Amino acid sequence: MQQSPSNTFRFLLISVLSLLVIAVVWTGYSFKSANLNPDISYRQYFNDNYKIFSLSSPDALTFAEEEIPLHILDVREKLDHELLVNTYWQSQTLLFHKRANRWFPIIEPILKEHGVPDDFKYLAVIESGLTDVVSPAGATGFWQFMKTTGREYGLEINNEVDERYHIEKATAAACEYLKDAHAKYGSWSMAAASYNMGMAGLNKQVARQNVDNYYDLLLNAETGRYMYRILAIKEILSKPAQYGFHFRPQDLYPTYDTRTIVVDESVDDFAEFAIENGVNYKILKILNPWLRDKYLTNPGKRTYEVKLPTDTIQGLVPFAKQKAASDTLISAPHSN
Repeated sequence: MQQSPSNTFRFLLISVLSLLVIAVVWTGYSFKSANLNPDISYRQYFNDNYKIFSLSSPDALTFAEEEIPLHILDVREKLDHELLVNTYWQSQTLLFHKRANRWFPIIEPILKEHGVPDDFKYLAVIESGLTDVVSPAGATGFWQFMKTTGREYGLEINNEVDERYHIEKATAAACEYLKDAHAKYGSWSMAAASYNMGMAGLNKQVARQNVDNYYDLLLNAETGRYMYRILAIKEILSKPAQYGFHFRPQDLYPTYDTRTIVVDESVDDFAEFAIENGVNYKILKILNPWLRDKYLTNPGKRTYEVKLPTDTIQGLVPFAKQKAASDTLISAPHSN
């Protein structure tokens, strides 16, 4: 017997309502179950909200105006590795951004004065993180000079004065080394590689493999990563927003506002010296880490320039004097 249209409609309506009731009951049961089991609720929330994205590698990249051969598979993959490491090691890379705001304004003009490409400021970042670290092998300062190499390039290094900690002088010495290496290899990438493994070590591999291009050489693990680390840091620091880094200008570390006094004789006690000049010993050492002891004998009557803050003992740079004081997000503070 054929059902009337009204009966058919009634049947469909009852079916739909029944399904809705079942769905509501099931949702309520699931919600209740999730609430009764915090682990299930947590895992569901985690799966719904936590996401990690692969990065889009750049199609073209240069270092010191040298084009990087990204069409070579292993070159592209090594760069991808370093971009991932430095993008997702957020705390360290954010600190690089902050420190670069303080130290790049000092490093950049010295590189320019010595005719070294601006991109080498990123070498200092991967060497030391722009801090005065000492490696297990004894490499010291922003530019990680060993004692022998530092002295070879004109740095004074002894128990009282260690100019590997002197940002201006160490940067100038690094420039001279890099120019020597570039003159030898004809490539800034090779000059950078030699900065890591030494010219003797690089010469040995060039002769052994009969190639003189960094991207064609098989090198030890550290030097093999070296240029890719520099390239990744350059890419991220010059395009922070593209890699998920956002900060306000005042979040970055400001440059130190300093004045200079000349010291050409001995100093018996730098703590007293600091107080006499309106600061404390801590601030004196922060601004002059190359002074390695509490005194200076200076038997040769050498002339030293000691930095002091333009303000007094209250602090290095009052917050009100920081260059940035707005809430505006900035995206590329360290581009060339």
